[in-house]
Amino acid sequence: MAALTEEIVACRMCTRLVDWREKIGKEKRASYKEWDYWAKPVPSFGDPDAPLVLLGLAPAAHGGNRTGRVFTGDPSASFLTAAMYEAGLANQPTSEHRDDGLILNGVYIGAAVRCVPPGDKPTPEEQRTCLPYLVKELKTLPNLKVILALGHIAFRAALQTLSDMAQERVRGKFLHGEVYRFGPELPMMVASYHPSPRNTNTGVLSMDALVKVLKQAKELSQS
Repeated sequence: MAALTEEIVACRMCTRLVDWREKIGKEKRASYKEWDYWAKPVPSFGDPDAPLVLLGLAPAAHGGNRTGRVFTGDPSASFLTAAMYEAGLANQPTSEHRDDGLILNGVYIGAAVRCVPPGDKPTPEEQRTCLPYLVKELKTLPNLKVILALGHIAFRAALQTLSDMAQERVRGKFLHGEVYRFGPELPMMVASYHPSPRNTNTGVLSMDALVKVLKQAKELSQS
């Protein structure tokens, strides 16, 4: 896993994403002008022996791309971490920087695309280019039982990864709270809306709904 993390952080395969993440790291947001932005691919975080994986879309421009830790330092991270704390998956309700003391309990967090994309919209080619990292990562996790996909892009990436692991096409339709079982040789999946401000500020995803689906995924992973 350490070798794979080094490989991910050193990746420069997608020129558009490399240019964008480094541009943000140089220009910065005014409120973070004193920060030394990470501005590289963001590795996964958590317990690699965990039975549950949370899979997001990509790092946020001034979140993971700034802090160097997935779901850290942005509104989506704040919402998700507070929900994880309520679900008993984190030791604290905040995720602000790499040395903030956050410890995840029985969960490992990653992203379908490891670099921040312009407009939070990676191209299909960029998603395909990044997918082998996710395949390698999930194959390396020894106790994986459940993948909780946060949003449509993460859901599709998880399906493609499971298809690779099964060596046959795995299918599923995205439905929030739905549980997908693909047989004894593959981990289960649970789908959730992404905790982005676009969803949380409009009522598409409430805190109660996210806590509920997190607890559901946690119970499945421990059964």
